[in-house]
Amino acid sequence: MSVRVVGERERFLRIGAHSHIKGLGLEKGKAKRIGDGLVGQEKAREAAGIIVQMIKEGKMAGRCVLLAGPPGTGKTAIAIAIARELGEDTPFVAISASEIYSAEIKKTEVLMQAMRKAIGVRIHEIRRVFEGMVTKLDINFRRHPYNPYQQIPVSAIIRLKTRSEEKTLEVDESVTEELLAKGVSEGDVIWIDANTGRVTKVGICSEYSKRYDISATRVIPMPDGSVEKEKEFVYTVTLHDMDLMEARGRSLLSLLFGGGGEKEIPPDVRQRVDGYVKNMVDEGRAEILPGVLFIDDVHMLDIEAMSFLSRALESELAPILILASNRGFTRIRGTDIVSPHGLPLDLLDRLLIIETRLYNRDEVREILKIRAEEENVKLSESALEALTKIGLESSLRYAVQLLTPANIIAKSKGRSIVNAEDVKEARMLFSDVRESAKYLKEYEEAFLK
Repeated sequence: MSVRVVGERERFLRIGAHSHIKGLGLEKGKAKRIGDGLVGQEKAREAAGIIVQMIKEGKMAGRCVLLAGPPGTGKTAIAIAIARELGEDTPFVAISASEIYSAEIKKTEVLMQAMRKAIGVRIHEIRRVFEGMVTKLDINFRRHPYNPYQQIPVSAIIRLKTRSEEKTLEVDESVTEELLAKGVSEGDVIWIDANTGRVTKVGICSEYSKRYDISATRVIPMPDGSVEKEKEFVYTVTLHDMDLMEARGRSLLSLLFGGGGEKEIPPDVRQRVDGYVKNMVDEGRAEILPGVLFIDDVHMLDIEAMSFLSRALESELAPILILASNRGFTRIRGTDIVSPHGLPLDLLDRLLIIETRLYNRDEVREILKIRAEEENVKLSESALEALTKIGLESSLRYAVQLLTPANIIAKSKGRSIVNAEDVKEARMLFSDVRESAKYLKEYEEAFLK
């Protein structure tokens, strides 16, 4: 048998619309002209920096942020930058107001679940465990009571070793089955939970004499300390995860059939979960991680959903709510009332409004350079100038969308650098909104009504 080694395959990269954003790009509270993937919008970014500071100091309770500005002015980008500034562990849930509909559950329930998903709980749990490298494993079998030809495990004797001591343990049938299911053998480093008997296979010990040239098993050093010890386990869940566990834990049918999909969670279940979380926080066993719920196109919510948001902001366990709207004076859905941004006045009174403005020529140029670098598109000066002109005349989003098509056109002609002719050809192939509207008007009678 012959083995042929081929070159490493190219790694698949999924580039998102905001994958280049790393933060707000602030220095001592002042926005850099270009920083962390953001360009311009200095006033809005500095205001967002104050919001981040208020969140870190725990002073955002009952408040909400509205990002208001024309389309394509970076409202979503600033919301994502706020989440980046808060840290990797901060839950960030982004939804569009048009998503909030369901035939099975109420709109307010969809909003409540989204808000609970945006609140993390970091739980610290102290467990008594037996930890060490397995130096001996003897498993005792007996005949199956209904099949004399089948052997079943009944107990095991296992010896664990650390740098300080070595201890022999006798374990029962359930732990033995765990050891067999996890494929534990000599040389493995394992944990055995003293209370539940759960076995965790950590990896193979680096000091074990039998080593492999190629192995998928993680290599770790010999554990320190005694075999029996207390270890702190830290894991993060969301309030919605805890709601689901509590709801399904109380129902036999949900345990048997997996809960039957998305259903409404009763209020008493959430009250119990809130009580558990508050007790754990008071005892120092958990901490709350207030996340960010970003609702884009908030003007698409109706009056019922907006009234629910106003009430939900008063809850002690509420996420940081960031709304975005590109509407001016418009009708509140479900009413005949015209209001700024399509929001009721009682909700507007609770908002800290951050305005975003249209980009100027230099800012459009810099944004296009950043996006070209992110998408690995090499632009000539003439191509960059042509795209900047398109961004000003049509829209920045349309100019960004032309980057990859222009790059493909350039490669088809044997060039690695995009020039102005490639941009012009891409624009001829793909229409912008104005050209599409003009085409519809010209051939209006040919289209189906």
